[in-house]
Amino acid sequence: QVQLVESGGGLVQAGGSLRLSCAASGRTINSFAIGWFRQAPGKERDFVASIWRSGDRTSYADSVKGRFTISRDNAKNTVYLQMNSLKSEDTAVYYCAARIGYSGMSTEGVYDYWGQGTQVTVSS
Repeated sequence: QVQLVESGGGLVQAGGSLRLSCAASGRTINSFAIGWFRQAPGKERDFVASIWRSGDRTSYADSVKGRFTISRDNAKNTVYLQMNSLKSEDTAVYYCAARIGYSGMSTEGVYDYWGQGTQVTVSS
């Protein structure tokens, strides 16, 4: 069992940056591949980024490539999502998720644990 807690969300102007954190407790985060997903009002939850358990491979949704960076610090038991050049369409609740596996995946159904989410609002 692992508990995930997201933080770092908030209100930012378009073009600005935020760094989200996903802190794990209960088990070491290096046991898991981690994904970030987001859900905008009235829409389904979408894949944003994922990182392999080893940390040597990442994957991104086309909509965030070149702007967002996922990384992990196993010593701090934390995964990060650095978000730059934010746009109004990035406004959503952001969730991190952990899967008991090696590869980062874009399908939410393969993830075993989820955090409660953190709100990101980008004003234009």
